[in-house]
Amino acid sequence: MNILVINCGSSSLKYQLINSESEEVLAKGLCERIGIDGSCITHQPKGGEKVKTEIAMPTHTQAVAAVIEKLTDEKVGVVKSLAEIDAVGHRIVHGGEKFASSVVIDAEVMKAIEDCNDLAPLHNPANLIGINSCKEIMPDVPMVAVFDTAFHQTMPEKAFMYAIPYKYYEKFGVRKYGFHGTSHRYVSEKMADLMGRKKEELKLITCHIGNGSSITAVKGGKVIDTTMGLTPLGGFMMGTRSGSLDPSVITFIAEKEHLTPEEMSKILNKESGLLGISGVSSDDRDVCAAEADGNMRAHLAHEMLYYQIAKYIGSYYVALGGCDGIVFTAGIGENQPMLREKVCDYLECLGVKLDKEFNKQATCGVTGTLSTPDSAIRVELIATDEEMVIARDTRAIVEAL
Repeated sequence: MNILVINCGSSSLKYQLINSESEEVLAKGLCERIGIDGSCITHQPKGGEKVKTEIAMPTHTQAVAAVIEKLTDEKVGVVKSLAEIDAVGHRIVHGGEKFASSVVIDAEVMKAIEDCNDLAPLHNPANLIGINSCKEIMPDVPMVAVFDTAFHQTMPEKAFMYAIPYKYYEKFGVRKYGFHGTSHRYVSEKMADLMGRKKEELKLITCHIGNGSSITAVKGGKVIDTTMGLTPLGGFMMGTRSGSLDPSVITFIAEKEHLTPEEMSKILNKESGLLGISGVSSDDRDVCAAEADGNMRAHLAHEMLYYQIAKYIGSYYVALGGCDGIVFTAGIGENQPMLREKVCDYLECLGVKLDKEFNKQATCGVTGTLSTPDSAIRVELIATDEEMVIARDTRAIVEAL
């Protein structure tokens, strides 16, 4: 079964075509600047070079058509026709409380996703556009929604509730939801495989650290807590996001600067984090270069980040009642040895011992066990694969139809 995995943004569309039996990625690519001048598609077939083509994509429907054209192209395509695409799996950022697992997309599901638009205004509307565009091009192909929030729906009330008037949970669903669920699910299951143990008997802390970041406590294969909250702004500092802070900081700055809620949200979501502290960039590679050149604000940004990550891991150690394994994954987690070393230095009090020489080598696709054999907690570097989770769920659901 060939499954097309779609991750649709407001002006972009990432895709992979995966053979679900062999789990081979047959092709992958990215449509950029949809609805904007200069739109283009970058396509890469398995074993081939990336091919970038400028093409007019005024809407996402044209973008999906461009993807199909590339997948079936005589030179760079990997299938002969649209008929060889058996199903489509869509990444959906927010499913609220309604979805604890992936589902076939029908009118009821579409309405439920739309009902979560207020909770993910930058993501869910774009996800819906992607679904509608695919339905227009492939009306008879079954489609599945895979939710970032679903894996976190096992959190107990004591973990997901906020200490605000209960009526706001009842009226508006204000609670912690968590994100990056497909990533946390993939690496926690992979960690169990690597340890040769059943996930039901493990206590794991998974660290998805990229431009957007979250940490999750997984007990017996189920989430008991996670750092992101009602929105992806919660938790520790990220590329441009502030992470959790004293709520009075928001009202104080808004009053002093005479800011609207929208302006305050922009500051917290787009101008804070590594960018806000360093004043250099939201890209950790740029912050690393600035720190190496002696930039003290870049150094401070990193010191804050390492400290906050370690604090969350420590708190989840307590929440889990111990820990068998810690996983680092995602862009920064997989490619920044210094971050892993500095965080693990804090964790020595929990018995973590890092193999610092191997850790330095573990970048650019090198994965493996970062801890020494006598470490009390196993520390692992695992490359995440959210698209594979989406493909696996899509295959299982479609085969059961």
